[in-house]
Amino acid sequence: MTSLISQLALEATASDAVSLPAWLLIALPLAGAALLLFGGRATNSFGPALATGLSWASFGLGVAALMQLVEADPEDRLTRQTLYNWIPAGSFQLNTGLQVDTLSISFVMLITFVGSLIHVYSMGYMAHDPNKRRFFGYLNLFVASMLLLVLADSYLLLFVGWEGVGLASYLLIGFWFHNPAYATAGNKAFFVNRVGDIGLALAIFLMFATFGGVDFATVNAGVGKANTATLTAIGLLLLMGACGKSAQFPLQSWLGDAMAGPTPVSALIHAATMVTAGVYLVVRSHAIFEGAPNAQLAVVIVGAITLLYGAIVGCAKDDIKKALAASTMSQIGYMMLAAGLGPVGYAFAIFHLITHGFFKAGMFLGAGSVMHGMDNQVDMRRFGHLAPYMKITWITFGLGWLAILGVPPFSGFWSKDKIIEAAFIGEGWRPWVFGGAALLGAGVTAFYMSRLFFMTFQGKARWTDGQHPHESPLSMTIPMMILAVGSAAIGLVLGPTNIFTDWLEPLTGHHDHGEPVIAVPVLMALTLLLVLAGLALAWLRYGRDDVPEVAPAGNALTRAARKDLYQDDLNEAIWMWPGIKLVRSVIWTDNELVDGGVTGLARFTGGAAKALRVAQNGFARSYALTMLTGVVAILGALWVMN
Repeated sequence: MTSLISQLALEATASDAVSLPAWLLIALPLAGAALLLFGGRATNSFGPALATGLSWASFGLGVAALMQLVEADPEDRLTRQTLYNWIPAGSFQLNTGLQVDTLSISFVMLITFVGSLIHVYSMGYMAHDPNKRRFFGYLNLFVASMLLLVLADSYLLLFVGWEGVGLASYLLIGFWFHNPAYATAGNKAFFVNRVGDIGLALAIFLMFATFGGVDFATVNAGVGKANTATLTAIGLLLLMGACGKSAQFPLQSWLGDAMAGPTPVSALIHAATMVTAGVYLVVRSHAIFEGAPNAQLAVVIVGAITLLYGAIVGCAKDDIKKALAASTMSQIGYMMLAAGLGPVGYAFAIFHLITHGFFKAGMFLGAGSVMHGMDNQVDMRRFGHLAPYMKITWITFGLGWLAILGVPPFSGFWSKDKIIEAAFIGEGWRPWVFGGAALLGAGVTAFYMSRLFFMTFQGKARWTDGQHPHESPLSMTIPMMILAVGSAAIGLVLGPTNIFTDWLEPLTGHHDHGEPVIAVPVLMALTLLLVLAGLALAWLRYGRDDVPEVAPAGNALTRAARKDLYQDDLNEAIWMWPGIKLVRSVIWTDNELVDGGVTGLARFTGGAAKALRVAQNGFARSYALTMLTGVVAILGALWVMN
């Protein structure tokens, strides 16, 4: 093992920008996962602390790499580190290599910082779980896989990390697999993601056939020589993969059920890591999408549909975690919409991804704190008036709530509003349709997130008998405080200064591509007006008025939203039942026609043999009679012929 590590360190080649071995970022949490998952009970006492420490160590290495990139000239902020020759096949040579640039290091910082805070939170949240060692092993595996995904320098190595994230998410979502519903949720997430993975795999095959390689440099260099039809096919297949991993329409059905996992899993998967992988894939593949306008348009359409879909579903959910999951789906829709707009939106998509990672992780951890103080209750109709009893949770959650609403000067105002402005840039019908969707989504977001906040912390207490709400321990509240500070301030630091957009510009291109069709001051006023309207409506219905402890019947749209707009019914009708009938038809064909034909032939042969065997009885008179019969038959035939 030591010799292998030494070989990797010696073979790593670094450019001027980053001299640190990037593979250590991945190796540290991966080693922790291996030790905890295979070390047995001996690691029970120190395993969680070790996993947390290794995650923080990766963050420290990420900071060092970030500093080296910052010190380099903008055009030199790219390092490719070759580890070893992975697939030597004749003239085709694919190396295992990592790429550190402004895009990948942005994800590294988000993954390791927020992921490490979630590790700390989990030490309190999972303190009494007998299988916490295994849980922390899965957390380390998830972080390592996500780091491999964003640091890979080829689509094939990215796919390895992509599948590692899928495996780790399956293990974490179904962590309490003794509950059949939780195990089913893990299976659902796994299989829906496999549908998207088929698209990514086919895209990689098509890249190899088109460009002769699958590393980023080869693909980007060959885009200009490829025809539009091929690039469109690759782009649509990449979008299919992104839809599965980022829970975008029409592969979004798994996200709500994934709340079955422990709450720290929800914060890790649905805020800063797994669901953002699809956005990373689209932005990383921007050269392909810019050469395929129809595929790029498809990305915008998917984002616009999903941001409204998730917002509508979030309005009707009474489960606090599922309401946040619907919000995640909607916010990722904003990012996908921006990523499909081209250079005008790339930087804003990643900027909103960063701010969302802070405020959504903070709110998921806040939801876990509420559950901790309310005996694992998740029904918001049984909450209310928790603010005096859980002040830290109330304040930290409140900062995240203001951030996602886009209230100035909180983070969402600087990132989401920029996406809305970018959506209104263009000609013809597109800015009005896509900009209108983004603007409407802001108002609906304000309503359902205010509904969640007021139902949980304000109004009258609607607790069940015997509940005694209380604040969570410091191991849980300190990460929430840190994320709350990020929710409040990170947008203000990165937004008006243009630090982040300038940081990504060498990779994503210049982002200034015209003015919105509606003047920016007017657009900002409209957005803020819709946000205030959504907030006021939520206050009137869920803050001022009494909240029924049992959900009323509601109108048709409300009933549909409670069932996720019938996404499962639609999937069953279009895919599951036809698939089941197809399989049953194949089984019937195999049993009745294939096996039946072979079996029938065997039975016929056996019956004929049995009939002939009767004639072989050993009696001379029987043989003589047979001969006589034959002679008579021959003579009869001759007579007929003459």
